[in-house]
Amino acid sequence: MTTSTRGTTKVPAVLVLEDGRIFRGRAYGAVGETFGEAVFSTGMTGYQETLTDPSYDRQIVVATAPQIGNTGWNDEDDESDRIWVSGYVVRDPARVPSNWRAKRSLDDELVAQHVVGISGIDTRALTRHLRESGSMRAGIFSGEAVGSRAELLARVQAQPQMKGASLYEAVTTKEAYVVPAVGEKRFTVAAIDLGIKGMTPHRMAERGIEVHVLPATASAAEVYAVDPDGVFFSNGPGDPATADGPVALMTEVLQRRTPLFGICFGNQILGRALGFGTYKLKYGHRGINQPVQDRTTGKVEVTAHNHGFAVDAPLDRVSETKFGRAEVSHVCLNDDVVEGLQLLDQPAFSVQYHPEAAAGPHDAAYLFDRFVSLMEGQRA
Repeated sequence: MTTSTRGTTKVPAVLVLEDGRIFRGRAYGAVGETFGEAVFSTGMTGYQETLTDPSYDRQIVVATAPQIGNTGWNDEDDESDRIWVSGYVVRDPARVPSNWRAKRSLDDELVAQHVVGISGIDTRALTRHLRESGSMRAGIFSGEAVGSRAELLARVQAQPQMKGASLYEAVTTKEAYVVPAVGEKRFTVAAIDLGIKGMTPHRMAERGIEVHVLPATASAAEVYAVDPDGVFFSNGPGDPATADGPVALMTEVLQRRTPLFGICFGNQILGRALGFGTYKLKYGHRGINQPVQDRTTGKVEVTAHNHGFAVDAPLDRVSETKFGRAEVSHVCLNDDVVEGLQLLDQPAFSVQYHPEAAAGPHDAAYLFDRFVSLMEGQRA
């Protein structure tokens, strides 16, 4: 339960982790209580895009940048129609936002959308703790919700784990919609919304693609009813091991040899469709500054990430799958996590990160051009 009361320095708040560690601070945003998996994001900018990314459903996001809210909140940078994070943790909220596009403060928006947060805690210590112990269940409690340590800890420990969580159906669009091509229409793409960010179909539209965004529960018949030149599987929240429906749909797309592109959750779905396993990372990759190598070119890119799960595929060899040969095309240079897959015998590939760059660097924008090239090749 939350109340839409602006967080002030007079309202106490606590962050309780499932291992018993507690951080005390002040309410930020709505006052009340919230639960989720505590994760940290290393981006120094782009908090509006982060908060409205459906992939953060049921997560309490810790901002590692020391001051948050300087640019306020505008009406242009949302990646969906609402804030999806369960809670927000910052050290020093900006007292006065300053940006020519700002319409209101971040605090105001958190209150308006009933998002419970906490400020004034040592986010560096919290981040180090999560790096050592791993992402874990947590709760934020402020105002009247603050109770005894034992009571709050028991409530946190009673929450469901992220491993095994099926969340993509809760965040997908309820109705199909179309994002028209910018300029001359060149291709039609069916995009499966597993938690899609708004900038993704926009990046495709910039390349002359008419994008039909379909619910995560779409059937193969509904996908092919739009006569697609290619099929796209989006990012999204939760454990990919639960996504049997999207895996079955992707399997049928692969059987038809339709050009295919997946991002983030879509990369994990491709991994499963090819017969690879997935696993939960200790603390995941979240931020806009992760180094990834494109092994097909040797180029190193700085990329935007938001994932807590990864594909378990071999880095040292080409794998034989029921759809032909597959290889790891991209790898994270920090920890050797698989960051991309591609089939060598048909037009399908995916990456674990976010080439739409909202927010983030534009190093990986070429991946949308690579998808266009696959569709051109199939048409030829």
